[in-house]
Amino acid sequence: MGEQPAPADLMQRLDALESRVAYQEHWLDTLDEAVAVQERRLSQLERINTLIQEKLRDQQRALQDADAETPRPGDEVPPHY
Repeated sequence: MGEQPAPADLMQRLDALESRVAYQEHWLDTLDEAVAVQERRLSQLERINTLIQEKLRDQQRALQDADAETPRPGDEVPPHY
């Protein structure tokens, strides 16, 4: 059968694994924060987009109403009548 690794070798491997886990936890925390920031920003942009769409619809309605109220040349009575 094979030889058992020396305790010093096992400790080195354990330290390396702990270091990798700590590094990965750090990056997971960093990525989690980045995702949270992006989610907040996306929500804000969605609210802004909704407001802009509402304002655009209001302006289009106002233009349509103004067009409907404005007399067209064909609708005007000539002055000699």
